[in-house]
Amino acid sequence: MPLKEYRAKRRFNSTPEPRPTRSGRAKAKMATLPSAKRFVVQKHAASHLHFDFRLEMNGVLKSWAVPKGIPLRAGTKKLAIHVEDHPVAYLNFQGTIPQGEYGGGKVEIWDKGTYRLLEKTPISYKITLAGKKLKGNYVLFKFKDKNWLLFKMKANS
Repeated sequence: MPLKEYRAKRRFNSTPEPRPTRSGRAKAKMATLPSAKRFVVQKHAASHLHFDFRLEMNGVLKSWAVPKGIPLRAGTKKLAIHVEDHPVAYLNFQGTIPQGEYGGGKVEIWDKGTYRLLEKTPISYKITLAGKKLKGNYVLFKFKDKNWLLFKMKANS
């Protein structure tokens, strides 16, 4: 069942978060070409302020929590902790998850746009982001269990 972990962590009668469809492939409204891959970065004031970095892949949002913020300068690296996949409808989610619920706190969209996958290996994704704030080449590199590094590459990389 797609998004099993996402469903297990939430009580949809108590949280405003999107409930996935049976297939898990709920569609989000966003003016873009159907083939475009989308991303969103949400600022999440939960028990600890962090940013949620999400990439649309295979009908879900692959997701990472980035505790120290998204790197804006080339060469800057940030820890990104892989978390459960989220439904595509989460691309447009912002609001307040009630305290006491999983991830309780305010969620706001910090940036969103499209991305292009340049290279994918079992331990890395090289992407180009085209958002309002985030532009350019980034790499997600897995180094241990759920721990990844997110870093911005130099323009000529």
